Amino acid sequence: MIRFFSGAFFLLLSFSISAQRITGSVNEQDATSKTLKPITGANVYWAGSTHATSTDTAGRFNIPRVSQTNLLVISFVGFTNDTVKIGQESELEVVLRSDQTLQEVVVRGNANAIDRLSPHQTEIITTRALAKAACCNLSESFETNASVSVSYSDAVTGSKQIQMLGLSGNYIQTNVENIPGLRGLASTFGLNFIPGTWIQSIDIGKGAGSVVNGYESMTGQINVELQKPDSQEKLYLNTYVNSFGRGELNLNLAHQINEKWSTGLLTHASTLQNRIDNNKDGFLDLPLYTQFNGVNRWKYQSTKMMAQFGVKALYEDRLGGQKDFQRDMKGTTEAYGFGAKVGRYEFFSKIAKLFPDKPYKGLGLIVNASLYDSKSYFGLNKYNGRQETLYGNLIYQSIIGSTNHSYKTGVSYLYDNYNEQYVNLPILRKESVPGAFFEYTFNHLDKFVAVAGGRVDFHNLYGTQWTPRVHLKYNLTDQTTLRASAGKGFRASNPLAENYGNLVSSRAVVFRESIRPEVSWNYGASLTHEFKLGEMAGSFITDFYRTDFENQLVADLEDPRYMYFYNLKGRAFANSFQAEINLVPVKRFDLKLAYRLFDVKQTLDGLEDQSTLQPKMMVSRDRVLFNAGYALPYDKWKFDATLQWNGKKRIPYMGDMTDHSEHGMVTERLSTMAPSFFNLNAQITRTFVKWDLYVGGENLANFTQKDPIMGASHPFHQGFDGGMAWGPVTGRMIYAGMRYKIVR
Repeated sequence: MIRFFSGAFFLLLSFSISAQRITGSVNEQDATSKTLKPITGANVYWAGSTHATSTDTAGRFNIPRVSQTNLLVISFVGFTNDTVKIGQESELEVVLRSDQTLQEVVVRGNANAIDRLSPHQTEIITTRALAKAACCNLSESFETNASVSVSYSDAVTGSKQIQMLGLSGNYIQTNVENIPGLRGLASTFGLNFIPGTWIQSIDIGKGAGSVVNGYESMTGQINVELQKPDSQEKLYLNTYVNSFGRGELNLNLAHQINEKWSTGLLTHASTLQNRIDNNKDGFLDLPLYTQFNGVNRWKYQSTKMMAQFGVKALYEDRLGGQKDFQRDMKGTTEAYGFGAKVGRYEFFSKIAKLFPDKPYKGLGLIVNASLYDSKSYFGLNKYNGRQETLYGNLIYQSIIGSTNHSYKTGVSYLYDNYNEQYVNLPILRKESVPGAFFEYTFNHLDKFVAVAGGRVDFHNLYGTQWTPRVHLKYNLTDQTTLRASAGKGFRASNPLAENYGNLVSSRAVVFRESIRPEVSWNYGASLTHEFKLGEMAGSFITDFYRTDFENQLVADLEDPRYMYFYNLKGRAFANSFQAEINLVPVKRFDLKLAYRLFDVKQTLDGLEDQSTLQPKMMVSRDRVLFNAGYALPYDKWKFDATLQWNGKKRIPYMGDMTDHSEHGMVTERLSTMAPSFFNLNAQITRTFVKWDLYVGGENLANFTQKDPIMGASHPFHQGFDGGMAWGPVTGRMIYAGMRYKIVR
């Protein structure tokens, strides 16, 4: 292991297209006094990219340069966009003019943005949107987003899962600053390991992603950008406490050492030590936990080179189960207990060769090394997992003749060493995957953009894999954009880590065969239209995506005595339709209404070839989201509320089932439907010059699932199952917090 990290340490280099930063202010001119007033929440982004930020309460912004373009777009509802061509300057003062016509480049809704110049259907969640809720970690950062939904995976461990396009987060390639992050064993608790105060923006891309970032994107990509060492805020402090007893403290520091060097420190500490059992089933509604998390990063930048490097470290200790369980009862039948200790350590670095006179050209390298180690127990059963990962990606980008024809090409390497042990079942796997890719982009006046790419990867276990992908964008009018995409995805699954919550049960785990990698094809199209009705600006977005599986891991939970893992034998698909409307009736007042429909089915294998195509378990067919936000001038007061309606979803029938074979296979499949429910969240924020005070509530309607744990009174007997959570386990929660910042 020492050799593993020492070798990785000297390779801590990576690619980033950012170079020197651009800072400035965005203002409007008062019609009467002619004085300048700062605009809070204006969108600032590089044309044709997903690198974006927004202005703070003083109208200030800070954004790193990129190599693809020198055009910086500034936009805000009710004002004409300003596109600035950036040269050597690093400080800007922008004055936006009021406009009664609609010629926007960015679709805005609830502080989110969709770049109309990008061929990918990508939504950007900015810090302004994140501030609409507590956003204590990444899993809580999608509360106002219609495309991504988050829920607890079970009623005991506190682990969370996300869904997009009708499928779980395992099929979404989730990166942190373009480095694979939430994958493998980290998929269990990884959403809880990125504090919300560390996040600068989140890019959500639907459909197959770019081949540059790898082969694992099957339904989409999420890229999380963290706060940078040269951040405008040199100190950011956040405190949080809620009615369940959870407390958090976050401190971000950024220091500009000199013109070229800067350093940053992101820290997080949180804990919950209050034993809560509001539903009186004898089990803790939330596990007790303590987490410490930190990142130290350094950045060097000049006109011709940029480099970043740093370290991350995390430790978390969880304890759950029956309310009276104590650590010294571990491994006994005195009380059912759950425990998990997780350590994650990571080294990263970035380096890029820049060409100031040729912003379309760049050369960079990404290398990342990480270690994830966890030790868990579920009653009398133990599960330990360890993953060592080394990742590298060398990227070169340039043009062919003119900027109408550009390309990216390079080579990559991914190494994973898995060592898992569940009870007496060892699962060992080493993956070594060198690969190469090429992606061509044709751009005709930004009206029509086509991106076609492919990559070939040489997997030591599963052979050569070819991954083609294509993305198209066409502007039907200045206000209407049509996109289409298609592509293949490939991934090796991790059955136990991806079904961690189902281990809280009396089920016996059975691997019926060797698990092959999952392979899928994704196709989709979207339409974005901006409009204006009198003084009211708005946008309408609709999309449809379909995912077809050539092979899929089946986690069969239809028999309450077993959890079967086997390969797909038949069909599996996911259809996703979404329609969303964003309105700005008056300045600083925004509304969002979205509807989402899923049709997700999977073939479950029975005895004597009695396979059946069933709706996927724990997936709501329908979902409606309504969000409203209003701010007083200069954001002195901000009011936000989000109402979600989650439709019915299929769950296995967990009663007495007598029709079993002698081998434990169900000969008759029974199921039932979990009811629909509403969830209401709200927050009020009071902003001062350096302070923000906020108070809010989650699940204000106080809806909870009745009996989320099956057989809770006899956890060591047949029929016990804590993995059938389909709705909120905890009731109404009230929280309060404070943000304090010092800007440069």
